[in-house]
Amino acid sequence: MQIQRNASIPSAKGPEEHFTGSVRMDMRFSRPAPARVGAVIVTFEPGARTAWHTHPLGQTLIVTAGLGWAQREGGPREEIRPGDIVWFEPGEKHWHGATDQTAMTHIAISEAEDGTSVNWLEKVEDGDYLG
Repeated sequence: MQIQRNASIPSAKGPEEHFTGSVRMDMRFSRPAPARVGAVIVTFEPGARTAWHTHPLGQTLIVTAGLGWAQREGGPREEIRPGDIVWFEPGEKHWHGATDQTAMTHIAISEAEDGTSVNWLEKVEDGDYLG
């Protein structure tokens, strides 16, 4: 058994090449092979969001606070609220983040395939973000 104490991993700023706006990431865990699951708590300030991206084995989001938006490629922008659980299929191009007026926090859970859990793509343009 291994116990990881809360706040044992320092918070990090979301990298500018993968996020727009102010984003804080708190890595909760990442397991070594043969396990491949990891989770991070991500807090988006109003107007902040991810770039478009995919996950080779899919991604689950559990919204814990605030109000956010998520969008799959070719689909409508959808509102996400605390308690919502969002699933993105493997390889499904998508983005997610806070609304333009309200911060949002979610737990993001994904698995790595061949050491990769996310494939980052282009940034979401303001016009697309605002719908």
